[in-house]
Amino acid sequence: MKGLAGKVVIVTGGGSGIGASIVRRMADEGAQVALFDINAEAGGAVASACAGDVTFFGADITNLEAVETAVEAVETTLGSVWLLVNCAGWDKPAPFLSTEPALWDKIINLNLYGPIHMHYAVCRRMVARNEGRVVNIASDAGRVGTSNEAVYSACKGGTIAFTKSMARELAANNILVNAVCPGPTDTPAMAAVVGTGEQAEKWKNSMARGIPLRRMGQPEDYAGIVAFLASEDASYITGQAISVSGGLTMS
Repeated sequence: MKGLAGKVVIVTGGGSGIGASIVRRMADEGAQVALFDINAEAGGAVASACAGDVTFFGADITNLEAVETAVEAVETTLGSVWLLVNCAGWDKPAPFLSTEPALWDKIINLNLYGPIHMHYAVCRRMVARNEGRVVNIASDAGRVGTSNEAVYSACKGGTIAFTKSMARELAANNILVNAVCPGPTDTPAMAAVVGTGEQAEKWKNSMARGIPLRRMGQPEDYAGIVAFLASEDASYITGQAISVSGGLTMS
């Protein structure tokens, strides 16, 4: 992609799944990648395995003070941030009426407040420089809803709305803000929910039959659109929520 070599990129949730795939792609494009994750072991392992320029920064994105400290460390160590990718997320699927406020708070703090904190810390610096890009990894759950993921879907819907609002606010500062909405994806987070073995495979096969491309997404399916949105080729795209779901959702 044009214009990514040497750029400083923050990827939250870069220690596994979609985030790790984005980290690897950004490094392959020649960017200087700051990998944010609360799991030091996983984040450090991804950073060490990358052939490109990747540095791990431990960060709890649910805590604004911790985010401010980590972002300041990135700018001091690597330089001015060009791209923020908000990818960190978590859910525990269950029927909404069987859940409790403690679970709602955990889901909201990570999936909604986390990206809000990151925007606040990073975009203020981008505004001062009059340039930058943000890509929020939302979800098609935020566009169409998902059974047993009501609070998570609300967070992702909020992320999409927040993306569009920030795109409007920051356009005058040459900062482009877009969202990528994955469909069902075969990640470690999904495995933690559905498990492994024969029953899990049957469930995934059943899900895949409802997707026009007849397969579930893989983490690598999303890195390309993120790289594109960060590149010079996407300099006239902002405020968009782009589904990458094998055709499961079309609009």
